[in-house]
Amino acid sequence: MSLLTVEVRGDGVVEWHATADGVVTRRNTTYRPTVYVGGPTAALADLETMILDDPKVVTTGSEQQYRTLAADDRSDVLRVDLERVGEIRTFAHEVRHHYEPQAFQPATFSLYNVDFSPQFRYCLETRTRPVPARELRLLELTLPEQHLAAEAVDQLRLDGDPIAGNTAVVLRVVRERLRSHDPDVLLLSSAQLVPLLHETAASVGVEPFHLGRGPGYQQLAGTSTFESYGRVGHSPARFAVPGRALIDRSNSFMLARGGLPGILDLVERSWKPIQETAWGSIGNILTAIQIREAMSRDVLVPWNKWDAEAFKTVEQLHAADRGGYIFSPEVGVHEDVSEVDFASLYPTIMCEFNISPETVDCDCHDGEDVPGLGYSLCDERGFLPDVLRPIIDDRAALKERIAAADDPSEVTRLEGRSDALKWILVSCFGYQGYRNAKFGRIECHEAINAFAREIMLDAKDRLEAGGWRVIHGIVDSLWVTPREASPEPLADICVDISESVGIRLEHENDFEWVAFVPKRDSEAGALTKYFGKVAGRDEYKFRGIETRQRSTPDYIATVQERLVETYDRTRDPEAVVEELQLALTVLRRGDVDPSELVCRARTSKPLEAYTQRTLTVAALLRARHLGIERSPGQDVTYVVADDDARGRYRVRLPFEALEEYDAEYYATELIRAATSVLSPMGYDEARVRRALRETTDRTLGSFT
Repeated sequence: MSLLTVEVRGDGVVEWHATADGVVTRRNTTYRPTVYVGGPTAALADLETMILDDPKVVTTGSEQQYRTLAADDRSDVLRVDLERVGEIRTFAHEVRHHYEPQAFQPATFSLYNVDFSPQFRYCLETRTRPVPARELRLLELTLPEQHLAAEAVDQLRLDGDPIAGNTAVVLRVVRERLRSHDPDVLLLSSAQLVPLLHETAASVGVEPFHLGRGPGYQQLAGTSTFESYGRVGHSPARFAVPGRALIDRSNSFMLARGGLPGILDLVERSWKPIQETAWGSIGNILTAIQIREAMSRDVLVPWNKWDAEAFKTVEQLHAADRGGYIFSPEVGVHEDVSEVDFASLYPTIMCEFNISPETVDCDCHDGEDVPGLGYSLCDERGFLPDVLRPIIDDRAALKERIAAADDPSEVTRLEGRSDALKWILVSCFGYQGYRNAKFGRIECHEAINAFAREIMLDAKDRLEAGGWRVIHGIVDSLWVTPREASPEPLADICVDISESVGIRLEHENDFEWVAFVPKRDSEAGALTKYFGKVAGRDEYKFRGIETRQRSTPDYIATVQERLVETYDRTRDPEAVVEELQLALTVLRRGDVDPSELVCRARTSKPLEAYTQRTLTVAALLRARHLGIERSPGQDVTYVVADDDARGRYRVRLPFEALEEYDAEYYATELIRAATSVLSPMGYDEARVRRALRETTDRTLGSFT
């Protein structure tokens, strides 16, 4: 048996375990969640006396735990067992804002193990491993957005298939499918389906009806808007049902990147059960993995991070406050290009050089180990390397298995796991600089960058000594081309560099040609915009240009890729302009399906807060008119119907019938996308437009 989900009730906790035949339940009526309080011994004794009459508190006691990663000795802490999980934050706030101001100096107490999600906390504290031991059964319920807004349950789809009949019939079919299929996981287009289906079933007399393996549902959280790294995000409401994990497609980053295999891999590493892992952010899941490692070391997890950045002189700040090394791209088209990448550079630096919050400038070691910064690094194995090394090694092993696999379904499963681990590794470096990271420290962030800069410079020097020229480099990747007739084999250089720096440099790709795109407002190269033809394969690589941007309509993305193919076939910019002219003719004739012209934009504030009448505002107005509300952080999609119109009439939403679209608006966007392709050959947008005027459309359609 293995844990599938946890149901936290007022009278205890119910575990739902997946078995070979279905599921079994176990009730735990003795579980009590725990929070810890640190501080002076006498103050802890006084606090314990003060909270004994608190009805939330079940038991208290004194324990010895490590309060930080760097602690050499355990400290006395007050253990407080509470009646219910939902009371932990309330109790923590009372200690901070009631008991402490009442009788103690400010900052007398520190609190630990406070802000864990409920199922994750239960698994950690009871040592219950939430990893299903058998293949899970899934059922997908989808209701398109416009029908969800109208509460048109009769438009519901099961596993992608429509259900014929009125609302009552649809709900009976859903009930029967739940009974016969008995899914472990419900994959929902929106979590709002949970209350909608239950309430609609009650209103039309389809009873009993429940999406779970038992009656009812629970709302875990309401909708919210947040800001992270300057970007506004939206978190939908979350729900739970008995005995089944819910995955909301609209609220699962990891589902989109790694699928269910990726989610399950992270469940095993973090011990966050399926549903909590599915809605967790990368940072949230990484933190859970770190928390598991900390608790295995008997290190408590701080509620609020209070470690301040170490004092630095102006000179030290100048040296430390820098990012990774960047070699500006040489704008233009380059023949015979190779790309080499350091495998998981930043996470591997953390492991190879033992960079962790407790190892940088530790008390037990003195030296200048970090290049250019003078920070010392402890010899004792650090916390972060122990967290990251298994992930790095496992991803490398998965990549080898993917390369050797023949079964497409097995490849998909392995790729899902690999992609999930990639995102954890991508975030681990940046999280060190995040001010609220539980186990982050800005000096770690600075040390990692310092090593990365040295490694990239050393790699550049070795490549140039071997007869290669670096034409671009960023963070962990370098693009090189031969600068002499017979350069040293690149494979040999990669082995040499890998052995010298202790991090594997991989020969990622060979290109017949690569084009580096200039910035729109200058002749300097855009750092992350390029495209090229992979050598020996009918394949192109695109980065940063419109076809890789989520806001770009499908038609424009497809045409841009076709323009690149035209250049590859002809190596003639004029041929690219002719291909563009053909695409513009099709567009202006109205022959493009409006579904290929859908634009996507992320809202950053409420509709009323916008002051400019943009297309995004027009789409928000139209959505509201049709009964669909959009919160800050959510996407809005639309087709431009008439850019010269006013208000909501400028656009149509994708599900609306549309006879005509604004061809000139899309023509402008298409020309801009074409300019990205032609700009490495010396064309700006004005030159592209001049070339179009000089080009004759030679298609047969132009003569009809």
